[in-house]
Amino acid sequence: MGLYDRYQSWRVRRADAAVPDHVALVITERDLLEAGAYDTLERFLSLAVDYGASRVTVSVSVLDRAVVPTLERELTAIDSPREIALRGPDDTERADAPIQVSIGLGGKHEFAEAVRAIAEDVERGALTPADVDEAAVEDHLVFPTDPDLLIKTGAERLSDFMIWQSVYSELYFTDVNWRDFRARDYLRAIREYQDRQRRFGR
Repeated sequence: MGLYDRYQSWRVRRADAAVPDHVALVITERDLLEAGAYDTLERFLSLAVDYGASRVTVSVSVLDRAVVPTLERELTAIDSPREIALRGPDDTERADAPIQVSIGLGGKHEFAEAVRAIAEDVERGALTPADVDEAAVEDHLVFPTDPDLLIKTGAERLSDFMIWQSVYSELYFTDVNWRDFRARDYLRAIREYQDRQRRFGR
């Protein structure tokens, strides 16, 4: 870590404001085709944990579903500081691991599946329409917890990820491409998060 990075690290650790407990990252399948992309991801996960995140969620947006098995194999093999739960395009099983990875599972699809499951619960009498509230929806989501900070590299769009969960998240967009993402870029995101006043829709 260079002098500038050490300075940024000192500022993060000395700040009065809290660091994010849950960090989310949105990248693309093309990002992972770049040389060293998985090494960058390993560093990112380690940085997030080292700077106080108890949960990290990574979304890999996918255009070609044929690459999903390859991505799953490569992501399963990375050196992670915590247990990883992988979820693919058609998965509905809840992910509760400290590190959660979505591969091609879009937010619209996740939400539609949650609504379908709730409708089935109502139909069989496990729920009444009056029981359907925000908590009921969240109980049926694959990724149940809301990120404090959501980072998107390369472009200012969320790529259909966590459309329910990120409604009150702090969004951080950087034009730094994933292949060039370094510790200093993560620390800048944390510093900006610490400088913001969260309003949670108020």
